[in-house]
Amino acid sequence: MSELDEVVNEFVVESYENLDQLDRDLLALEDDPDDPGVLASIFRTIHTVKGTCGFLGFAKLESISHVGENLLSRLRDGELRLTPDMANALLALSDAVRAMLGEIERTGTEGDTDYSALRETLTRLNAGDAPAGEAEDERLGEMLVADDVATEEQVTEAVARQILGDERKIGQILVEEAGAPATQVAKVLERQTEARGSVADSTIRVDVRLLDNLMTLVGELVLARNQIVQLVTEQDDTTLIATSQRLSLITTELQEGAMKTRMQPIGNVWSKFPRVVRDLAAACNKAVRVEMKGEETELDKTIIESIKDPLTHLVRNAVDHGIEPREARVAMGKPAEGRLLVRAFHEGGQVNIEISDDGGGIDATKVRAKAVERGLLTADEAARMTERDLCQLIFEPGFSTADQITNVSGRGVGMDVVKTNIERIGGTVDVTTAVGEGTTFRIKIPLTLAIIPALIVTSGDERFAIPQINLLELVRIDGAEAATAIEHLHGTPVYRLRGNLLPLVHLHEHLGQVRDGERDVINIVVLRADDRTFGLVVEGISDSAEIVVKPLGNHFKGLTTYAGATILGDGRVALILDVMGLAQQANVVSETRDRSMTEATERVSEDSEETTAALLFRTPDDGRMALPLSLVDRLEEIAATSIEHTGDSEVVQYRGDILPIVRLSQVLPERRLVPRNGGDELAPDILQVVVVRNGEQRAGLVVEQILDIVRQPVALEPGARSGVVGTTVVSDRVTEVIDLPAVLSMAGLDERASVAAGV
Repeated sequence: MSELDEVVNEFVVESYENLDQLDRDLLALEDDPDDPGVLASIFRTIHTVKGTCGFLGFAKLESISHVGENLLSRLRDGELRLTPDMANALLALSDAVRAMLGEIERTGTEGDTDYSALRETLTRLNAGDAPAGEAEDERLGEMLVADDVATEEQVTEAVARQILGDERKIGQILVEEAGAPATQVAKVLERQTEARGSVADSTIRVDVRLLDNLMTLVGELVLARNQIVQLVTEQDDTTLIATSQRLSLITTELQEGAMKTRMQPIGNVWSKFPRVVRDLAAACNKAVRVEMKGEETELDKTIIESIKDPLTHLVRNAVDHGIEPREARVAMGKPAEGRLLVRAFHEGGQVNIEISDDGGGIDATKVRAKAVERGLLTADEAARMTERDLCQLIFEPGFSTADQITNVSGRGVGMDVVKTNIERIGGTVDVTTAVGEGTTFRIKIPLTLAIIPALIVTSGDERFAIPQINLLELVRIDGAEAATAIEHLHGTPVYRLRGNLLPLVHLHEHLGQVRDGERDVINIVVLRADDRTFGLVVEGISDSAEIVVKPLGNHFKGLTTYAGATILGDGRVALILDVMGLAQQANVVSETRDRSMTEATERVSEDSEETTAALLFRTPDDGRMALPLSLVDRLEEIAATSIEHTGDSEVVQYRGDILPIVRLSQVLPERRLVPRNGGDELAPDILQVVVVRNGEQRAGLVVEQILDIVRQPVALEPGARSGVVGTTVVSDRVTEVIDLPAVLSMAGLDERASVAAGV
């Protein structure tokens, strides 16, 4: 590369940085047109671009920059006041300069685009040329006057002399002809350049390819370190052990240093959002205010590049879909100006990004109707889905709730790409919404992809790495408990972890490995995938280690179970498990949420004349009760905090309706919980609820623990108390069958229903 090419590349890089700042300054100027600091910053940016491109021979770029500089000069001097037309023209100037820089970068020329119309607009808005003085000279003049080195008249004359063609600098003119002391002038010049030079002298631009190569070498060093540490542990040489520990420490510090060179503030991505929102809001006849928090949060450059497009799409989606037009907001009692909040923060070794708007939210009813209309779900499936899961449908390919297609949105392309790109880098994306209040997208992504902490597990003779970012806890079951710990519910193996059912995936089965006999020890790795928890049963757990992620070849792209490979300390290769892909392949994600009673019924053998299907659950005193499955609509888990009160009754908002809550432990006095050890029993945070239907009346029965769907004899022994139809024996346990109409009557629901009907 020639010296000229290097100079041009340097000019392009520096100009791009200046233009990013220029966009921010122009938007700030719209909010406060009289801010002299912002005006001076904008003028300096355009002046710098104009001066440098003139030196390099880019005449078209110099010409249009000069016209913009003339307008900015008059704005800075107070001769003109910023108008919306001027703001639009200056933003168009920024776009034109950016486009020409892109052409220079690609082809070495400014391109063939004609900007004469923009030039004429800037000239018209300027309404008469006025020569623009040098920005740095004017700043120097202000400092000289403030320090009593020269009078204002002397500075004005010197500036005029220089503009009219005197090649000597303003300081030299003041010393030679105005009699200003050469030593204060020198000090003022030193002060003037001090701030500008201190930052430049302490930083250096480095090609990203060099940083990538450095990171690769550090990764290889980490692998070598791991191998040495493993070999040294087998030796009985204290000197060698101490040396390896020192090597490990230095390698870790070098690794951290190399990773910091690749870290960039997420504000580099966000800097374009105010301009994007401004232009899109204007096109949609909306007023939107952007607030950004946590711009200093740092991420690896690779991840920054990966999330740039997904974040931009979410921002555009919030303005186009989320925030309502001015008139609609005012009619609903909202401020005419919408609010878009972009926030980033570190938490649990991850970066959390939230994009929130105060718009209309996502209407689950509309989503349900669109899903059925487009064949993504059957009407029955859609009716059984929760509002949260319905909102997740917006990430499905081809799904959109837009009524008409525009140049911004409505084609159903974008949200699925957002989710795919986020998950590709090991992140997750979730959405929460409230109709009329707004929507929040939450993204969780790792800090870096190059070197990550991982747990090493074994299955057969193979070893696998699990990123610790997905790891919640480890469970070891041995002894007699191992034989009975794993149960099967609706065909899915589960383990009761602290009272909750944890779906299990056996790694050896998923990999098609043959296992010799039953094990007397069960190792469960509890993992989180897309805010859902499951357990991975592995043969053994080795250790945790920092691993270097190596991408898989193209011929392995179809294997969604693996996220990459790594080299362990003994030189062997281990595959890195993709937790999300593993959960999807094993159908854990779909089977653990909102399993409908219809599906559950299909897993039970067909009804016979002697037996019928029933839902079996446990009571607080460890008894067993059953309910005919034909009376059950759904099984739900409801947060205790979501329960509200109407008079003496408990209710919960459920599927756009109000669902009465009936606690069996209170309706049936004999089943009330007896405090253990004489103390108070803590109420659970999550309640297991059976949604039942008796004619037109629906209610939620709060039970202690849902156990299974079983077969019960039709013929029952007579019940000994109210609320119970009778008793039978299920799985060697005496089980009471609930009289649902009687229970609802005891809870007063039939009375309330009749009163409501009378009203």
